[in-house]
Amino acid sequence: MTLAPMTPLAALPSPSTAVWQLGPVPIRAYALCIIVGIVVACVVTEYRLRRRGVAPGAVLDIAVWAVPAGIIGARIYHVITSPEKYFGADGQPLKAFAIWEGGLGIWGAVAGGAVGAWFAARQLGIPFAVVADALAPGLPLAQAVGRFGNWFNNELFGGRTSLPWGLQVHVMDPDNPGHALRDGAGNPVLEPGLYHPTFLYEALWNIGVAALVLLLDRKLRLGRGRAFALYVMGYTAGRFWIELMRTDEANHILGVRLNVWTAALVFLGALVYFLRVRGPREYLIPVGEPAAPVPPAGGDVSQVDLSAREAGARPVAPEGYRVVTEEQFRAYRETGEVPAEEPAATGEADRDETDEAGSEEAATEADAAEREPADEARPDPDRTDEDRAGAGGARPADRDS
Repeated sequence: MTLAPMTPLAALPSPSTAVWQLGPVPIRAYALCIIVGIVVACVVTEYRLRRRGVAPGAVLDIAVWAVPAGIIGARIYHVITSPEKYFGADGQPLKAFAIWEGGLGIWGAVAGGAVGAWFAARQLGIPFAVVADALAPGLPLAQAVGRFGNWFNNELFGGRTSLPWGLQVHVMDPDNPGHALRDGAGNPVLEPGLYHPTFLYEALWNIGVAALVLLLDRKLRLGRGRAFALYVMGYTAGRFWIELMRTDEANHILGVRLNVWTAALVFLGALVYFLRVRGPREYLIPVGEPAAPVPPAGGDVSQVDLSAREAGARPVAPEGYRVVTEEQFRAYRETGEVPAEEPAATGEADRDETDEAGSEEAATEADAAEREPADEARPDPDRTDEDRAGAGGARPADRDS
């Protein structure tokens, strides 16, 4: 009789190394995953911004502010929610600045990145809602790529499982960060059993959220930040159940992990925003864009400076943008003609004042018209009946008849 093997026939392996030395410089897999994720988000956002009328390269100006602000926000959230590691009895406060040792919170990253993106959008003259909606599908894709950094670090896995996609987890060496502990024979040591690959669950979920945002955004023409709210709802819904599967250390409130409460509250906030806010998708046309050179009227092309064209001068970004409808944007793209601006609120007030003045003038004329026959009917004491009859005018009583 042959006994069935006690070990599973299939499993997902984990890397035993998460840091490589390039001379004196450590190359960390977690950092590489974050960088690749940022690049993916920038590419998607750049494409979507251009389709809404934003000049090329604007996403780089936004990323210069959003990325550092996002990293700072992520670290602040981690330190605030895990203060005992840095300010507890055996904590080391200076370690709060050691970002390279890990510890970033996605909630702080989104909040900090939003502040940086808002500041950059304000400088560029782009409505922040347009930037947020353009980023909506790119951000979950970036998060999906970033989660593979947790796979390299052998961290943030779930509970034990016997599923074929169970994850093998290495015991990491505390004295050699980024490397698995080795046994006497030099083989990496594994944790007993298999575990739920929650990093993979979240990565796949995020890809699905990106697809959902793209699909509904194309169908519903979402605007005014609703595409971003849809991303937030989709991400937090997945993070809620995935967080419940994780077994790593975390602070709890009423016996539930802190991130579970955060996911629920953020989901409700995004849902309220998505249901209450209405409006069409915003499109932009440039304001203050440098005019294209126009040839002389006489057709003398010898007066045209061709050297500037051959040099390929770098296009200058516009001073700002004006929000227009989709129809106006398409007409602008086809004809190059800037649509007329709609009357502002002050113009409407002026029209109201004009209408009011016209009404008063009309009322004055009506009063005069009503008084005029009364003046004609009033007898003139200096005129006799013969004079009035001689004038060919009938008496008022005769006119009434």
